[in-house]
Amino acid sequence: MHARFYHPAEISAGQLIELSDANQHHAAQVLRLKKGDAVTLFNGQGGEFSAHIDLVRKSGTTVLIGAYHDIDRESPLFIELAQAICVNEKMDWIIQKAVELGVTHIQPVSTARSIVHLSGERASKRQQHWQKIVVSACEQCGRNQVPVVSPLMTLPQWLSQKKADKSPHDLRFMLSPTAAQSLHDIAKPAANANVSLVTGPEGGFTAEEEAAILHSGFIPIRLGKRILRTESAALAAIAAIQTLWGDF
Repeated sequence: MHARFYHPAEISAGQLIELSDANQHHAAQVLRLKKGDAVTLFNGQGGEFSAHIDLVRKSGTTVLIGAYHDIDRESPLFIELAQAICVNEKMDWIIQKAVELGVTHIQPVSTARSIVHLSGERASKRQQHWQKIVVSACEQCGRNQVPVVSPLMTLPQWLSQKKADKSPHDLRFMLSPTAAQSLHDIAKPAANANVSLVTGPEGGFTAEEEAAILHSGFIPIRLGKRILRTESAALAAIAAIQTLWGDF
């Protein structure tokens, strides 16, 4: 696969596009691309464009857009991950790998036992950081649609929103090491179903939070007999969901 670059604007065949500063640095300084080298551009609206490097200079790198290719690498499942925020490196890892595994939407939530506490400008900057990780993951894994990282919510705020958005076809899972059911016990969702997955922080959910999540229509699910860390649990569950019902 050629080097891929995200360009969040309209793209058309024959167009000359100046790469962003970050992409220009990656193309010229990291990948050492030269004039004539093939690359791929996508704008997150589906499909991708073949292109080649037209000009490399210190002030910027220009690419010439070629043909459009209607390539879809999305999972047939719409998977939302509500991840309790955790320490920076773990959260970055979860978001990057969740995108590679095919998650459609990421909702960071703050919980009673969250070690990290974000609000205001810090929360906004962290959301922007997470969105950049999503874009980078899409460039790497070949996705042509870019999942959205929503603004940070408290768990009660998110659950209130989920109650309002309830659809009879939706599947909602809460990961819990004490749950009686596993994913093998769940019937295959309808073709138009949305799958929501909520995962706790390093210390897990409190009993009150678990009760609120269950009251919002979530099914408690265990992942084997072992207790997984927060940076492993969601990713293992997503992979299992894709294996059972998605495109694995």
